[in-house]
Amino acid sequence: MSKYSSQFGSVHIVDDNLSRAWAKIIQHIQQHPQNEITPLILSLTGFDNNGQPNEIEGFSNELNNLLIQRNFRKVEDVANTIFPKILWQTCGNDRHKLYNRYSKVFETYKAYNPRENNRGSYFERLINYGNEDNKINQLEWIISQQNSRKGVRRSMLQASIFDPYKDHVATAQLQFPCMQHMSFEPTEDGLVVNAFYATQQLFIKAYGNYLGIAQLGAFMAHEMNIPLFKVNVFVGIAKLEKIPKNDVQLKNLVALAQLKN
Repeated sequence: MSKYSSQFGSVHIVDDNLSRAWAKIIQHIQQHPQNEITPLILSLTGFDNNGQPNEIEGFSNELNNLLIQRNFRKVEDVANTIFPKILWQTCGNDRHKLYNRYSKVFETYKAYNPRENNRGSYFERLINYGNEDNKINQLEWIISQQNSRKGVRRSMLQASIFDPYKDHVATAQLQFPCMQHMSFEPTEDGLVVNAFYATQQLFIKAYGNYLGIAQLGAFMAHEMNIPLFKVNVFVGIAKLEKIPKNDVQLKNLVALAQLKN
C-alpha cells in the first residue's frame, strides 16, 4: 500500500515499504526545482514479526555502494546511532544489559573517534540524558511506566534528544543532533512511534535514520509486549545534498524501487 500527497511545498509519504518510501522522497526532489522539502512527513507501516521494516531485496546494498563511493557511512551504521540492534541481540534481548554495555562501549567509541562522537549519539541521549550529576534513562522510564499500570498519561511517553545546555552553540555547522524529540503511543493496533527532526540529509542519513527509528520502535514494542504498528517521521527541512539530484546511479536506484513496486 502506498500513498503520496503534496501541497504548498509539504510532502506526506505513506507506505508499507521503507525502500519504496525513501525512493519516493528522492523522486519528488528529482521532479521539482528545489533540492529540499519543507516539511516532509513519512508514515511507515509494514513490519515483520521482529519489527524489521519491509525493504526491497538488495536495495540497501545498492544504496550502501553509492554511499561508500562518496565516503559516507552505510545505512546500518547510521541506524546504529539510533538503536544498536546487534548489541541488543548479543545481550540476549535483555534491555538492562543493553543499557550497561552500551554506556561502556560508547566511551570507547568517543575515545576512538572524538570528532564524530564527542557530542553523543541518539541512543546515548535516550538512555543517558542530562549531565553527570543528573542523568535519566528516558527509555527505561517510558517502558516501566507503561508496563506498571493501565491508563498511563499519554504525554508521559516521550523522550528528548536536543539539549539546549549542550546544543545551543554558535557553530556554523552542527551535525548532531538533527532529531530533536520522540514520542511513543501504544494503540489497539500496536505501538506508534513519532520522531521529530529539525533538518535531515536525505542522501547520507535519511534511510539509516528511518531504519534506526523502526528498530528502536521494535525494541520498545517488544519491551511493552505489543507489536510495532507505525513509524511517523516529521522533518522541518529535508535536504538533498552531497550528490546531484540527476546523478545516474541515484536515478537508477529510484528506478529499482519503481520496478519492484
